[in-house]
Amino acid sequence: MCKKSVFYRTRRCVALWMVLLFMGIYQVASASPRTALTHSAVAVPDQFAADTANAIFAKGGNAVDAAVAVAFSLAVTYPEAGNIGGGGFMTVYFKGKPYFLDYRERAPLKATRDMFVDSSGKKVIAADQPQGSVIGHRSVGVPGTVAGMWAAHKRFGKLKWVQLIEPAIDYAHHGFVVDDALASIATSENAKRFAGKTNFAEHFGKLQAGTTFKQPELEAVLKRIAAQGPKGFYAGKTAALIVTDMSANGGLISAQDLADYKAVWRTPIQADWNGFQIVTAPPPSSGGVALVQLLKMKEMRREDFQGVPLNSARYMHLVAEIEKRVFADRAQYLGDPDFYTVPVHELIDEHYLAGRASQVSLSGPSDTSKVVAGLNIESPEKPQTTHFSIVDKWGNAVSNTYTLNGFFGSGVVAEKTGILLNDEMDDFSALAGVPNQMGVVGTDTNAIEPGKRPLSSMTPTIFLKDGKVALVIGTPGGSRIFTSIFQVVSNVYDFHLGLKDSVGAMRFHHQLLPANTIFWEPYAPISGQLAADLDVAGYYLANQGFNGDIQAIRVQHGVPEPVSDPRGRGVTTIGK
Repeated sequence: MCKKSVFYRTRRCVALWMVLLFMGIYQVASASPRTALTHSAVAVPDQFAADTANAIFAKGGNAVDAAVAVAFSLAVTYPEAGNIGGGGFMTVYFKGKPYFLDYRERAPLKATRDMFVDSSGKKVIAADQPQGSVIGHRSVGVPGTVAGMWAAHKRFGKLKWVQLIEPAIDYAHHGFVVDDALASIATSENAKRFAGKTNFAEHFGKLQAGTTFKQPELEAVLKRIAAQGPKGFYAGKTAALIVTDMSANGGLISAQDLADYKAVWRTPIQADWNGFQIVTAPPPSSGGVALVQLLKMKEMRREDFQGVPLNSARYMHLVAEIEKRVFADRAQYLGDPDFYTVPVHELIDEHYLAGRASQVSLSGPSDTSKVVAGLNIESPEKPQTTHFSIVDKWGNAVSNTYTLNGFFGSGVVAEKTGILLNDEMDDFSALAGVPNQMGVVGTDTNAIEPGKRPLSSMTPTIFLKDGKVALVIGTPGGSRIFTSIFQVVSNVYDFHLGLKDSVGAMRFHHQLLPANTIFWEPYAPISGQLAADLDVAGYYLANQGFNGDIQAIRVQHGVPEPVSDPRGRGVTTIGK
């Protein structure tokens, strides 16, 4: 190739090698992640989960590895909501592509439409009674968490599966120091809900702050999962123990239910908003549709919001008007897409939303009876869920929300397993036309059917800017989840507050029914002049009885900023 004179040959060879060198550099640059960050970051519910994530990153793990490890760790150290006996949703952005994993619980094959209705066919069995929809074995849906974590790991994991379970096994074996919050919640829930009705007290009823809590039975289960993957939960000894416990106590979950369970990869909802691309949860979550509707309708009414102070009476009225319409749609149209065709595209269509936004009343609350589209307004799901957000140095991100439903789920610990089981059957509408325990009327879209997943408001969400992660966010809170996320996002991008201030700001909630009612949170009660102004505007105020727990990471110029909600005991960390 390099012939002719020495001079010519040398010059040509040098030029050729320069071209090849340039091409090599270009290829390396092209192969390196466009979305690479300065470091990893997590916003998680407790310090143990943060330590777990850091350990996984130190071993070279990615965001999905860290998410799986955190989920298992929280099943040990955050038992009120972290779990392997429940289920949830995971939104993933990996190597520049969005994904959504549905590992929501399913109704057992023996479940029936009217299983929580008494012999008269008119009254829902009291939710706080054993074998009702909230407490006891019949309230338990088929758990999905282990299958979900396995599916995420198989598709995106970098480390070995056993490495991701090791931190949880260690916490179960050596124990962890119980903090005041966990001890208080366990004592309270046992006294108010579980005492004398389940075996909760035997396992968690005497937790004391400052003591070390060990869980040897749960450790054994985790070791089986580490060694066998999902078969360590859905088959073999663990499955046999769960089924035996169910059979002995009137539960419905069978060996077939466990063997048949599969997590499902679904197409995430994606929508453009304000220069960002939203990647969020599709049905059976109602949250993704609702979040997009809230953000887009507020943007469509931006002139009405112009100059209106954040969290003023005027601002709260305008937001409540939008929320009315979102909750009406939620009730009528959303359910498990495997059982019902959900009109997702129609519900987030610009023309449809423009029509809904045009109905906003500027002068005062709209007549609730004329805001039509559904019957079931309040979600029966509980606010006691948990969420974590994670980004890695390669620019991948995970937003994960999972739950047992109520604090500690059904209050049932499957005998000889240490596994707290969910009460997710309460998230179904017990019977169309029959009020549930909260006086709420349901519709067929969320009626109980064997194998069906109940409707949820969990909304793990990722915002992208020019194909790069800009915000990872989520929270517990039941039907308040997507309204809370909406407010934080609006605080950040509409009011240009810092993420910490955006998360810490007061939040409120309206959901069409009860009519003209705005719920406030204990963390920041609505009082004084603001309360008076809302009263004059025609609103009633009510304490919603709980605070959210936003876990968020904002990324700017490749630098992640994690923030945990001051309302909870969450922790943020920056990794390598």
